[in-house]
Amino acid sequence: MRDAHFPGRAPVDAYGNGGFRFADMSHRGSLLMLPSGVHGWDMAEGDPLTADRFQQVLDDADGIEVLLVGTGMGMVPLPAELKAALKARGIASDPMSTGAAVRTYNIMLAEERAVAAALIAVV
Repeated sequence: MRDAHFPGRAPVDAYGNGGFRFADMSHRGSLLMLPSGVHGWDMAEGDPLTADRFQQVLDDADGIEVLLVGTGMGMVPLPAELKAALKARGIASDPMSTGAAVRTYNIMLAEERAVAAALIAVV
């Protein structure tokens, strides 16, 4: 896990080509958009969605009611173990394609909702 690129909350301006643009910055690879900041995430499309891979989200559970999981080009269901770990921290999870997760995250962030996103980069 890398340090936060941006120590606050920011909408995603663009995604694709293996990365994201946000807050006048760009990042190659996947991202965690958390209340504590925007973090690089060592995750690629097709990697297993395990609770270990979401440890930063679980550690930053305060202030997160909904976690949007952008699973890449298509929607991949979350394993029961991961859903249970998130639910135990009071976090509802919603998997969807990365594009849908970005759009939904931006809307919920604008509405000042307690939202976070785990976004797997798409090419």
